[in-house]
Amino acid sequence: MKQYYVLFENHDNGMRLYNSLKSKNIKCTIAPTPRVASKSCGISLLVNKEDIEKIRECVSNESIDIIDIVEIEKNIRPNRDRYC
Repeated sequence: MKQYYVLFENHDNGMRLYNSLKSKNIKCTIAPTPRVASKSCGISLLVNKEDIEKIRECVSNESIDIIDIVEIEKNIRPNRDRYC
């Protein structure tokens, strides 16, 4: 399963895009940036593949700087967050 992340140079641009997408009813989730994707800003947005074109339009129309939108293989380790 693939996941799609919007990567940013800084937190401000991440929050600007988050607020803009929410106002347009485009689903997104604030998430930590996966280290396999980037070592820059710690914030990214987890988005749906079918919304990528709308997100690119929003980025362009509102002059929000992003690094890229990347596809990453979902890496769930079910025993990682195990508690007694």
